[in-house]
Amino acid sequence: MLPELLSQPEFWKFASIPLVAGVVGWATNWLAIKLTFVPLEFRGIRPIFGWQGIIPSKAAKMAATFAEKTMFRLGTLSELFEQMEPERISRHVARSVDRHLPAWTDEVMYWSGHGATWRMVPAVVKEQIYLRAREEMPPLVENLVTDVGRNIEDLIDFKHMLVERLSGDKELLNRLFIESGHKEFRFLVRSGFYFGFAFGLVQLLVWIFYREWWVLPVFGLIVGWATNWIALNLIFRPLHPRRFGPWTLHGLFLRRQQEVAAVWCHLVTREIVTVRRIIRAILRGPRSARARVLIQKHMKPLADATLGALLPAAQVTVGPEGYAEIRRAIGDKAVEVSGEPFDHWGFIEERAVVVEEMLRQRMESLPSEEFQDLLRPCFQEDEFKLILTGAVLGLLAGVAQLFLVFGGAGL
Repeated sequence: MLPELLSQPEFWKFASIPLVAGVVGWATNWLAIKLTFVPLEFRGIRPIFGWQGIIPSKAAKMAATFAEKTMFRLGTLSELFEQMEPERISRHVARSVDRHLPAWTDEVMYWSGHGATWRMVPAVVKEQIYLRAREEMPPLVENLVTDVGRNIEDLIDFKHMLVERLSGDKELLNRLFIESGHKEFRFLVRSGFYFGFAFGLVQLLVWIFYREWWVLPVFGLIVGWATNWIALNLIFRPLHPRRFGPWTLHGLFLRRQQEVAAVWCHLVTREIVTVRRIIRAILRGPRSARARVLIQKHMKPLADATLGALLPAAQVTVGPEGYAEIRRAIGDKAVEVSGEPFDHWGFIEERAVVVEEMLRQRMESLPSEEFQDLLRPCFQEDEFKLILTGAVLGLLAGVAQLFLVFGGAGL
C-alpha cells in the first residue's frame, strides 16, 4: 500500500484528496455567502427553477426583524426625535421658511381666489404683512415642532417606516448586514478551506486503508456540511468569553461589538433613521392625515396675526367664507412645503451625528444575547438551505473525484 501511495502519479492522486476537500470547503462557504445576498430579484423559472438571495427574498420579514429586535431595543421614536433637538429643528425650519414667506403669501392669496383683491393692496401694506408673517412664524413653528414631538408616536408608524424603507431598497438591506459583518463573512469563506483541508486529511487516511466507492462522496458531503456549520458557530459562539488555558474563546462577531456598533450606527443614521425620513413619514405615511390636521391647526392663525391685524377690512372685503378659505389655503400651503427645510444636507448630517452617538453608546452596552441579533437573522433565515447546499456540492465533488481522479475505484 505504501509503495503504491508514494509512487508517481499515485502520490498526486492521494494528495488531491485534502486539497479537493479544502477547495470544496472554500467554495461551498463562498457560495453560501453569495446565495445569501444575490441576486436581488428572482432569476429563473418560478417557483422552483431559480434563485433569489435569501435576504432580498425575505426583505419585508428581515426588515421587520431589524425593527423589532434591534431598533426598538435601542430607543423609542420619541427618544430619537428628542435627541435630534426639536428646538434646533424649529430654528432651522423658521430660517428656511423666512426667505420664502413673501412668495408663499402671494401664492396663498391667489390660490384662495382673491388674487384681484390682493393686487389692490398697496405695496407698503404688503411689506408690513410680510414682515409681520416673519415675526409670527418662529413661535408658530416652535409650537408646531413641540406638538409634533409630544405626539410623534401617534403621527408615525415607526415599524412601517423602517419596513417600507428597507423592503423597498434591497441593496440597502444587504448593506446593513454586509457592512456590519464583513470580517465575519471573510472568515467564513477562508475558514472553509482550512476546515475542509483538515477533514480531507482524515478522508485521506480512511481512503488509504478502506477504499470503498462511497468513502469519497460521503466525506465530500460531510466536508460541505461541516465547514459551513462550524464556521457559523464560531462567528456567534460562545456568547460570552471562555478561557481554555492561555486561550480565550468568544464569538468572532461578538468580540467586535464596539467596531460593529460604530459601522452599523453610522449607516442607520445616514440611510434609515434621519430627520428627513422621519418628517417624510409624518407627511406621507399611513397616519399623514393626523399630521395635516396638526400643521393646519398651528398655521391657520397666521392669517389672523397678519391680515387680520394689519388689514382689518380683509374679512369685510372677502367675506367670512373667503377669509376662511384664506386660512385653509395657509394651512394647505404649510403642509405642502413642510418637507422643504429638510432637504438641507448640512442640517441632516448635523442631526445624524448626535443620534448616531446615542445609538452607538446603547448598542455597545447591549448584552451579547441581544447584540448577536444584528447579524444572526441573516444566517438563521433558511440557514439549513445554506448548509444543505454545501453538503450537496461536497457530495458532487466527492463523486467527481472518485471517477475523474481514481477512475471509479471500489465500484
